[in-house]
Amino acid sequence: MFYDAETNTHGLRHDPFKALVAPRPIGWISTMGRDGVPNLAPYSFFNAVSSDPHMVMFASAGRKDSQRNAEETGEFVCNLASWDQREQMNRSSATVGPEVDEFILSELETEPSRLVKPWRVKGAPAHLECVYMKTVELTSRDGRHVYDMVLGEVVGVHIDERFIRDGMVDTAAMKPVSRLGYMDYAVVDELFTMKRPR
Repeated sequence: MFYDAETNTHGLRHDPFKALVAPRPIGWISTMGRDGVPNLAPYSFFNAVSSDPHMVMFASAGRKDSQRNAEETGEFVCNLASWDQREQMNRSSATVGPEVDEFILSELETEPSRLVKPWRVKGAPAHLECVYMKTVELTSRDGRHVYDMVLGEVVGVHIDERFIRDGMVDTAAMKPVSRLGYMDYAVVDELFTMKRPR
């Protein structure tokens, strides 16, 4: 099949775009408001975008608490969402006001960060402490602006030492959760290796 992506006339029950660009890693973003209230939310539009410097991005429709807090305080943390905490990750996606602490809502314990103020999710296999860099408005050719992309530079990395083996991170052992389309998710628990051609 082919369909015009601008008119989105695909004839299917749901937009297939997210199901095609998959799996997408989940950035479980923790921030802290200027008033000191913690915030935690999962973003499936998330990824690493550079390794020198180490940079990540997350994006969503509408200016949510995570974006506002990152912009106002200049800091956020990306917590690795894993199989063991999938239910809490899902609970933290609830639409609630900025006065609600999603750590409490999701029954999660916290750990202090080293270089930034937002808390980390205790039990997550890895955390990326980030300094906010900028927000990019994602505007379509016809001038519509729905999504914003938040960019941050990674200034500190925490890795649970249980997942470091032979001098390398055992990603499959961490069982990271990723987003597919619709309400579907996947877990990485198996991998294969291929060497690039010279």
